Amino acid sequence: MSPVRQLPFLTRTFAFWLIATVQTLLLFASSAPSPLYPVYQADWGFSATMLTAVFAVYALALLAALLVVGGISDHVGRRTVFGASLAVEVVSMVLFITADGVGPLLAARVVQGLATGAATGAASSALLDLQPRPRLGALVNSLVPLIGLALGALGSGFLVEYAPAPKTLVYVLLLIVFVVAALVVPLLPETSPRSPGAIASLVPHLGVPRRVRPLFLTVAPCLFAVWAVGGLYMSLGPSIAVRTLHLSGHLIGGLVIFALTGAGAVGSLLRRDRPPRRTMTLGFVAFLVGIGTTLGALAVPSPALFFVGIVIAGYGFGTGFLGAFQTIAPLAAPDERAGVVASVYVVGYLGFSVPAVVAGLCVQKFGLDATTTVYSVAVMVLAVAACAGLLVQDRPGKREPDAAPHSSPPGARLPGHRTTSAD
Repeated sequence: MSPVRQLPFLTRTFAFWLIATVQTLLLFASSAPSPLYPVYQADWGFSATMLTAVFAVYALALLAALLVVGGISDHVGRRTVFGASLAVEVVSMVLFITADGVGPLLAARVVQGLATGAATGAASSALLDLQPRPRLGALVNSLVPLIGLALGALGSGFLVEYAPAPKTLVYVLLLIVFVVAALVVPLLPETSPRSPGAIASLVPHLGVPRRVRPLFLTVAPCLFAVWAVGGLYMSLGPSIAVRTLHLSGHLIGGLVIFALTGAGAVGSLLRRDRPPRRTMTLGFVAFLVGIGTTLGALAVPSPALFFVGIVIAGYGFGTGFLGAFQTIAPLAAPDERAGVVASVYVVGYLGFSVPAVVAGLCVQKFGLDATTTVYSVAVMVLAVAACAGLLVQDRPGKREPDAAPHSSPPGARLPGHRTTSAD
Protein backbone atom coordinates (compact mmCIF):
# COMPACT_ATOMS: atom_id res chain seq x y z
CA MET A 1 0.00 0.00 0.00
CA SER A 2 1.57 3.30 -1.10
CA PRO A 3 2.03 6.03 1.52
CA VAL A 4 -0.36 8.99 1.56
CA ARG A 5 1.09 11.94 -0.33
CA GLN A 6 1.27 15.14 1.69
CA LEU A 7 0.74 18.61 0.31
CA PRO A 8 3.96 20.51 -0.54
CA PHE A 9 3.90 23.07 2.27
CA LEU A 10 5.28 26.54 1.60
CA THR A 11 8.31 27.61 3.62
CA ARG A 12 7.55 29.34 6.90
CA THR A 13 9.08 32.65 5.77
CA PHE A 14 7.17 32.67 2.48
CA ALA A 15 3.98 31.70 4.32
CA PHE A 16 4.53 34.58 6.76
CA TRP A 17 4.62 37.16 3.97
CA LEU A 18 1.78 35.53 2.08
CA ILE A 19 -0.52 35.63 5.12
CA ALA A 20 0.48 39.26 5.73
CA THR A 21 -0.38 40.13 2.12
CA VAL A 22 -3.77 38.41 2.20
CA GLN A 23 -4.63 40.00 5.55
CA THR A 24 -3.71 43.40 4.07
CA LEU A 25 -6.08 42.72 1.17
CA LEU A 26 -8.87 41.84 3.62
CA LEU A 27 -8.43 45.28 5.21
CA PHE A 28 -8.14 46.82 1.73
CA ALA A 29 -11.58 45.38 1.00
CA SER A 30 -12.97 46.69 4.27
CA SER A 31 -12.14 50.32 3.41
CA ALA A 32 -13.01 50.05 -0.28
CA PRO A 33 -16.67 51.05 0.30
CA SER A 34 -15.75 54.31 2.10
CA PRO A 35 -15.25 56.49 -1.04
CA LEU A 36 -18.42 54.90 -2.43
CA TYR A 37 -20.65 55.99 0.47
CA PRO A 38 -21.58 59.35 -1.15
CA VAL A 39 -22.41 57.46 -4.36
CA TYR A 40 -24.61 54.99 -2.50
CA GLN A 41 -26.21 57.84 -0.54
CA ALA A 42 -27.01 59.80 -3.70
CA ASP A 43 -28.37 56.77 -5.57
CA TRP A 44 -30.37 55.22 -2.76
CA GLY A 45 -31.24 58.32 -0.69
CA PHE A 46 -30.35 57.42 2.89
CA SER A 47 -29.39 59.67 5.83
CA ALA A 48 -26.06 60.31 7.57
CA THR A 49 -27.24 58.06 10.39
CA MET A 50 -27.80 55.19 7.96
CA LEU A 51 -24.42 55.95 6.34
CA THR A 52 -22.61 55.46 9.65
CA ALA A 53 -24.76 52.38 10.33
CA VAL A 54 -23.63 50.84 7.03
CA PHE A 55 -20.05 51.45 8.13
CA ALA A 56 -20.55 50.34 11.72
CA VAL A 57 -22.35 47.04 11.05
CA TYR A 58 -19.12 45.85 9.45
CA ALA A 59 -17.11 46.66 12.58
CA LEU A 60 -19.77 45.19 14.90
CA ALA A 61 -19.92 41.97 12.87
CA LEU A 62 -16.12 41.85 12.94
CA LEU A 63 -16.22 42.35 16.70
CA ALA A 64 -18.77 39.55 17.11
CA ALA A 65 -16.58 37.20 15.08
CA LEU A 66 -13.55 38.12 17.19
CA LEU A 67 -15.44 37.47 20.42
CA VAL A 68 -16.80 34.12 19.28
CA VAL A 69 -14.08 32.63 17.07
CA GLY A 70 -11.13 34.93 17.80
CA GLY A 71 -9.33 32.22 19.77
CA ILE A 72 -10.59 29.08 18.05
CA SER A 73 -7.50 28.76 15.83
CA ASP A 74 -5.59 27.83 19.01
CA HIS A 75 -7.67 24.61 18.96
CA VAL A 76 -8.58 23.77 15.33
CA GLY A 77 -5.57 25.28 13.57
CA ARG A 78 -4.75 28.62 11.94
CA ARG A 79 -5.06 27.23 8.41
CA THR A 80 -8.60 25.92 8.89
CA VAL A 81 -9.93 29.20 10.26
CA PHE A 82 -8.08 31.32 7.70
CA GLY A 83 -9.37 29.27 4.77
CA ALA A 84 -12.97 29.36 6.01
CA SER A 85 -12.71 33.14 6.49
CA LEU A 86 -11.59 33.66 2.90
CA ALA A 87 -14.53 31.58 1.64
CA VAL A 88 -16.92 33.86 3.55
CA GLU A 89 -15.10 36.93 2.19
CA VAL A 90 -15.74 35.67 -1.34
CA VAL A 91 -19.46 35.56 -0.53
CA SER A 92 -19.33 39.16 0.72
CA MET A 93 -17.73 40.33 -2.55
CA VAL A 94 -20.57 38.70 -4.51
CA LEU A 95 -23.09 40.51 -2.27
CA PHE A 96 -21.39 43.86 -2.93
CA ILE A 97 -21.40 43.26 -6.66
CA THR A 98 -25.12 42.45 -6.71
CA ALA A 99 -26.25 45.06 -4.13
CA ASP A 100 -29.09 47.27 -5.42
CA GLY A 101 -30.13 49.06 -2.23
CA VAL A 102 -29.20 49.82 1.36
CA GLY A 103 -30.52 46.46 2.64
CA PRO A 104 -28.23 44.32 0.47
CA LEU A 105 -25.38 46.74 1.22
CA LEU A 106 -25.88 46.19 4.95
CA ALA A 107 -25.90 42.42 4.39
CA ALA A 108 -22.66 42.61 2.41
CA ARG A 109 -20.98 44.61 5.17
CA VAL A 110 -22.13 42.17 7.87
CA VAL A 111 -20.77 39.15 5.97
CA GLN A 112 -17.54 41.02 5.26
CA GLY A 113 -17.16 41.89 8.94
CA LEU A 114 -17.66 38.26 9.97
CA ALA A 115 -15.03 37.11 7.47
CA THR A 116 -12.47 39.74 8.47
CA GLY A 117 -13.03 39.17 12.18
CA ALA A 118 -12.62 35.42 11.88
CA ALA A 119 -9.46 35.87 9.83
CA THR A 120 -7.92 38.45 12.18
CA GLY A 121 -7.35 36.16 15.16
CA ALA A 122 -5.98 33.31 13.06
CA ALA A 123 -3.83 35.41 10.71
CA SER A 124 -2.41 37.65 13.44
CA SER A 125 -1.50 34.63 15.56
CA ALA A 126 0.03 32.85 12.56
CA LEU A 127 2.22 35.90 11.91
CA LEU A 128 3.49 35.71 15.49
CA ASP A 129 4.06 31.96 15.11
CA LEU A 130 5.90 32.23 11.79
CA GLN A 131 7.87 35.44 12.30
CA PRO A 132 11.40 35.07 10.88
CA ARG A 133 12.84 37.29 13.61
CA PRO A 134 11.66 38.72 16.97
CA ARG A 135 9.18 41.65 16.88
CA LEU A 136 8.58 41.29 13.14
CA GLY A 137 5.21 39.63 13.75
CA ALA A 138 4.06 42.46 16.01
CA LEU A 139 5.31 45.05 13.51
CA VAL A 140 3.50 43.43 10.59
CA ASN A 141 0.34 42.96 12.67
CA SER A 142 0.31 46.69 13.41
CA LEU A 143 1.08 47.63 9.78
CA VAL A 144 -1.46 45.35 8.10
CA PRO A 145 -4.61 47.26 9.16
CA LEU A 146 -3.04 50.63 8.37
CA ILE A 147 -1.63 49.72 4.96
CA GLY A 148 -4.78 47.82 3.99
CA LEU A 149 -7.12 50.63 5.03
CA ALA A 150 -4.94 53.26 3.35
CA LEU A 151 -4.60 51.47 0.03
CA GLY A 152 -8.24 50.36 0.02
CA ALA A 153 -9.56 53.88 0.45
CA LEU A 154 -7.15 55.40 -2.07
CA GLY A 155 -7.52 52.63 -4.65
CA SER A 156 -11.29 52.57 -4.41
CA GLY A 157 -11.45 56.38 -4.56
CA PHE A 158 -9.34 56.37 -7.70
CA LEU A 159 -11.55 53.74 -9.36
CA VAL A 160 -14.74 55.59 -8.37
CA GLU A 161 -13.38 58.82 -9.80
CA TYR A 162 -11.81 57.58 -13.02
CA ALA A 163 -12.83 53.99 -13.85
CA PRO A 164 -16.07 52.56 -15.29
CA ALA A 165 -18.64 50.69 -13.16
CA PRO A 166 -17.65 52.50 -9.93
CA LYS A 167 -20.01 50.46 -7.73
CA THR A 168 -18.75 47.04 -8.84
CA LEU A 169 -15.26 47.10 -10.39
CA VAL A 170 -13.27 47.15 -7.15
CA TYR A 171 -15.31 44.22 -5.79
CA VAL A 172 -14.87 42.15 -8.96
CA LEU A 173 -11.09 42.57 -8.73
CA LEU A 174 -11.08 41.66 -5.04
CA LEU A 175 -13.31 38.64 -5.68
CA ILE A 176 -10.71 37.20 -8.05
CA VAL A 177 -7.90 37.82 -5.54
CA PHE A 178 -9.73 36.13 -2.65
CA VAL A 179 -10.66 33.07 -4.72
CA VAL A 180 -6.98 32.58 -5.60
CA ALA A 181 -5.93 33.13 -1.97
CA ALA A 182 -8.44 30.55 -0.72
CA LEU A 183 -6.99 27.98 -3.13
CA VAL A 184 -3.46 28.58 -1.76
CA VAL A 185 -4.38 28.20 1.94
CA PRO A 186 -3.96 24.37 1.97
CA LEU A 187 -0.28 24.90 1.12
CA LEU A 188 0.38 26.95 4.27
CA PRO A 189 2.24 25.23 7.16
CA GLU A 190 0.07 24.67 10.24
CA THR A 191 1.54 26.24 13.40
CA SER A 192 -1.21 25.41 15.89
CA PRO A 193 -1.94 21.68 16.19
CA ARG A 194 -5.45 20.60 17.13
CA SER A 195 -6.15 20.60 20.85
CA PRO A 196 -9.22 20.14 23.08
CA GLY A 197 -11.42 23.07 24.03
CA ALA A 198 -12.66 24.31 20.64
CA ILE A 199 -16.33 24.37 21.69
CA ALA A 200 -15.54 26.05 25.01
CA SER A 201 -13.50 28.71 23.19
CA LEU A 202 -16.65 29.84 21.33
CA VAL A 203 -18.06 31.31 24.55
CA PRO A 204 -17.31 35.05 24.26
CA HIS A 205 -14.59 36.15 26.65
CA LEU A 206 -11.56 38.41 26.73
CA GLY A 207 -8.57 36.10 26.65
CA VAL A 208 -6.11 38.32 28.55
CA PRO A 209 -3.95 36.42 31.08
CA ARG A 210 -4.02 37.81 34.59
CA ARG A 211 -0.38 38.93 34.48
CA VAL A 212 -1.08 41.10 31.39
CA ARG A 213 -4.36 42.68 32.51
CA PRO A 214 -3.04 45.77 34.40
CA LEU A 215 -1.07 46.94 31.36
CA PHE A 216 -3.87 45.99 28.97
CA LEU A 217 -6.45 48.00 30.95
CA THR A 218 -4.11 51.00 31.04
CA VAL A 219 -3.58 50.96 27.28
CA ALA A 220 -7.18 50.12 26.31
CA PRO A 221 -8.64 53.68 26.51
CA CYS A 222 -6.13 55.01 23.99
CA LEU A 223 -6.50 52.02 21.68
CA PHE A 224 -10.23 52.75 21.75
CA ALA A 225 -9.60 56.44 21.04
CA VAL A 226 -7.24 56.04 18.09
CA TRP A 227 -9.52 53.52 16.41
CA ALA A 228 -12.50 55.79 17.09
CA VAL A 229 -10.86 58.49 15.00
CA GLY A 230 -10.40 55.95 12.22
CA GLY A 231 -14.11 55.13 12.44
CA LEU A 232 -15.07 58.80 12.25
CA TYR A 233 -13.05 59.55 9.13
CA MET A 234 -13.83 56.27 7.36
CA SER A 235 -17.56 56.87 7.73
CA LEU A 236 -17.91 60.67 7.68
CA GLY A 237 -14.52 61.69 6.24
CA PRO A 238 -15.86 62.32 2.72
CA SER A 239 -18.71 64.41 4.17
CA ILE A 240 -16.30 66.44 6.33
CA ALA A 241 -14.09 67.12 3.29
CA VAL A 242 -17.03 68.34 1.22
CA ARG A 243 -19.19 70.21 3.75
CA THR A 244 -16.67 71.64 6.20
CA LEU A 245 -13.53 72.00 4.09
CA HIS A 246 -15.40 72.74 0.84
CA LEU A 247 -13.45 70.18 -1.19
CA SER A 248 -14.95 68.09 -3.97
CA GLY A 249 -14.43 64.81 -5.81
CA HIS A 250 -14.77 61.16 -4.72
CA LEU A 251 -10.99 60.84 -4.46
CA ILE A 252 -10.87 63.42 -1.62
CA GLY A 253 -12.61 61.09 0.84
CA GLY A 254 -10.10 58.39 0.00
CA LEU A 255 -7.22 60.83 0.46
CA VAL A 256 -8.41 61.71 3.99
CA ILE A 257 -8.36 58.04 4.99
CA PHE A 258 -5.08 57.46 3.14
CA ALA A 259 -3.42 60.38 4.97
CA LEU A 260 -4.53 59.05 8.37
CA THR A 261 -3.68 55.38 7.90
CA GLY A 262 -0.74 55.88 5.53
CA ALA A 263 1.01 58.13 8.04
CA GLY A 264 0.36 55.45 10.64
CA ALA A 265 2.08 52.85 8.49
CA VAL A 266 5.10 55.11 7.93
CA GLY A 267 5.31 55.84 11.66
CA SER A 268 5.23 52.14 12.46
CA LEU A 269 8.12 51.49 10.08
CA LEU A 270 10.18 54.34 11.51
CA ARG A 271 9.65 53.14 15.10
CA ARG A 272 9.83 49.40 14.45
CA ASP A 273 13.10 48.77 16.33
CA ARG A 274 12.59 51.25 19.16
CA PRO A 275 11.59 50.32 22.74
CA PRO A 276 7.86 49.38 22.59
CA ARG A 277 6.75 51.24 25.72
CA ARG A 278 8.38 54.50 24.58
CA THR A 279 6.96 54.05 21.08
CA MET A 280 3.49 53.54 22.52
CA THR A 281 3.64 56.59 24.80
CA LEU A 282 5.09 58.93 22.16
CA GLY A 283 2.52 57.67 19.66
CA PHE A 284 -0.35 58.54 21.96
CA VAL A 285 1.13 62.03 22.52
CA ALA A 286 1.45 62.58 18.73
CA PHE A 287 -2.15 61.47 18.36
CA LEU A 288 -3.23 64.18 20.83
CA VAL A 289 -1.29 66.86 18.94
CA GLY A 290 -2.72 65.74 15.61
CA ILE A 291 -6.34 65.73 16.74
CA GLY A 292 -5.86 69.16 18.30
CA THR A 293 -4.49 70.42 14.98
CA THR A 294 -7.47 69.04 13.02
CA LEU A 295 -9.84 70.82 15.42
CA GLY A 296 -8.11 74.11 14.69
CA ALA A 297 -8.21 73.42 10.96
CA LEU A 298 -11.95 72.71 11.00
CA ALA A 299 -12.60 75.91 12.94
CA VAL A 300 -10.75 78.11 10.40
CA PRO A 301 -11.43 76.15 8.04
CA SER A 302 -8.09 75.25 6.43
CA PRO A 303 -7.75 72.12 4.22
CA ALA A 304 -3.93 72.30 4.35
CA LEU A 305 -3.83 72.50 8.15
CA PHE A 306 -6.45 69.73 8.34
CA PHE A 307 -4.28 67.34 6.35
CA VAL A 308 -1.24 68.27 8.49
CA GLY A 309 -3.25 67.36 11.58
CA ILE A 310 -4.52 64.14 10.01
CA VAL A 311 -0.95 63.08 9.15
CA ILE A 312 0.27 63.78 12.72
CA ALA A 313 -2.73 61.96 14.22
CA GLY A 314 -2.17 59.07 11.83
CA TYR A 315 1.48 58.87 12.85
CA GLY A 316 0.33 58.68 16.47
CA PHE A 317 -2.32 56.09 15.57
CA GLY A 318 0.24 53.81 13.90
CA THR A 319 3.06 54.13 16.41
CA GLY A 320 0.72 53.94 19.40
CA PHE A 321 -0.89 50.77 18.07
CA LEU A 322 2.51 49.28 17.17
CA GLY A 323 3.94 50.00 20.61
CA ALA A 324 0.86 48.57 22.32
CA PHE A 325 0.96 45.41 20.19
CA GLN A 326 4.72 44.95 20.69
CA THR A 327 4.30 45.40 24.43
CA ILE A 328 1.21 43.25 25.03
CA ALA A 329 1.20 40.42 22.45
CA PRO A 330 4.60 38.87 23.32
CA LEU A 331 3.57 38.59 26.97
CA ALA A 332 1.20 35.76 26.02
CA ALA A 333 2.28 32.13 25.80
CA PRO A 334 1.90 30.49 22.35
CA ASP A 335 -1.43 28.87 23.30
CA GLU A 336 -2.75 32.24 24.57
CA ARG A 337 -1.79 34.34 21.54
CA ALA A 338 -5.03 34.18 19.57
CA GLY A 339 -7.06 35.20 22.63
CA VAL A 340 -4.79 38.14 23.48
CA VAL A 341 -4.63 39.32 19.86
CA ALA A 342 -8.42 39.09 19.62
CA SER A 343 -8.78 41.14 22.82
CA VAL A 344 -6.57 43.92 21.44
CA TYR A 345 -8.67 44.06 18.29
CA VAL A 346 -11.93 43.90 20.26
CA VAL A 347 -11.01 47.16 21.99
CA GLY A 348 -9.96 48.68 18.69
CA TYR A 349 -13.07 47.70 16.77
CA LEU A 350 -15.37 48.78 19.59
CA GLY A 351 -13.80 52.20 19.15
CA PHE A 352 -14.07 51.81 15.39
CA SER A 353 -17.82 51.13 15.38
CA VAL A 354 -19.87 52.32 18.34
CA PRO A 355 -18.73 55.98 18.39
CA ALA A 356 -19.29 56.22 14.61
CA VAL A 357 -22.94 55.24 15.02
CA VAL A 358 -23.35 57.76 17.84
CA ALA A 359 -21.75 60.38 15.59
CA GLY A 360 -24.21 59.58 12.80
CA LEU A 361 -27.12 60.11 15.17
CA CYS A 362 -25.62 63.36 16.46
CA VAL A 363 -25.05 64.73 12.96
CA GLN A 364 -28.80 64.57 12.35
CA LYS A 365 -29.52 66.60 15.50
CA PHE A 366 -26.50 68.86 16.06
CA GLY A 367 -24.82 69.10 12.66
CA LEU A 368 -21.55 67.78 11.26
CA ASP A 369 -19.23 70.49 12.62
CA ALA A 370 -20.44 70.30 16.23
CA THR A 371 -20.41 66.50 16.18
CA THR A 372 -16.85 66.36 14.83
CA THR A 373 -15.65 68.83 17.48
CA VAL A 374 -17.20 67.01 20.46
CA TYR A 375 -16.09 63.65 19.08
CA SER A 376 -12.49 64.85 18.75
CA VAL A 377 -12.41 66.30 22.26
CA ALA A 378 -13.77 63.05 23.69
CA VAL A 379 -11.07 60.89 22.11
CA MET A 380 -8.42 63.36 23.28
CA VAL A 381 -9.65 62.93 26.87
CA LEU A 382 -9.33 59.15 26.55
CA ALA A 383 -5.82 59.48 25.14
CA VAL A 384 -4.79 61.76 28.02
CA ALA A 385 -6.09 59.20 30.53
CA ALA A 386 -4.07 56.42 28.88
CA CYS A 387 -0.90 58.54 28.75
CA ALA A 388 -1.25 59.39 32.43
CA GLY A 389 -1.67 55.73 33.29
CA LEU A 390 1.43 54.77 31.32
CA LEU A 391 3.49 57.47 33.02
CA VAL A 392 2.41 56.14 36.42
CA GLN A 393 3.33 52.57 35.42
CA ASP A 394 6.69 53.71 34.08
CA ARG A 395 7.78 55.06 37.45
CA PRO A 396 10.77 53.16 38.96
CA GLY A 397 9.62 49.86 40.40
CA LYS A 398 6.34 49.83 38.47
CA ARG A 399 7.47 49.31 34.88
CA GLU A 400 6.43 46.12 33.08
CA PRO A 401 9.01 44.25 30.99
CA ASP A 402 9.13 45.01 27.28
CA ALA A 403 9.44 41.37 26.34
CA ALA A 404 7.86 38.24 27.67
CA PRO A 405 9.49 35.04 28.82
CA HIS A 406 7.09 33.27 26.48
CA SER A 407 8.37 34.97 23.32
CA SER A 408 9.75 32.39 20.90
CA PRO A 409 13.19 33.03 19.35
CA PRO A 410 13.62 32.73 15.59
CA GLY A 411 13.44 29.12 14.50
CA ALA A 412 12.02 27.91 17.81
CA ARG A 413 9.42 25.19 17.61
CA LEU A 414 6.06 25.82 19.18
CA PRO A 415 4.69 23.14 21.50
CA GLY A 416 3.27 20.34 19.40
CA HIS A 417 4.68 21.75 16.15
CA ARG A 418 5.35 18.97 13.65
CA THR A 419 8.45 19.60 11.58
CA THR A 420 8.02 19.48 7.82
CA SER A 421 10.56 19.52 5.04
CA ALA A 422 9.75 23.17 4.49
CA ASP A 423 10.89 24.15 7.97
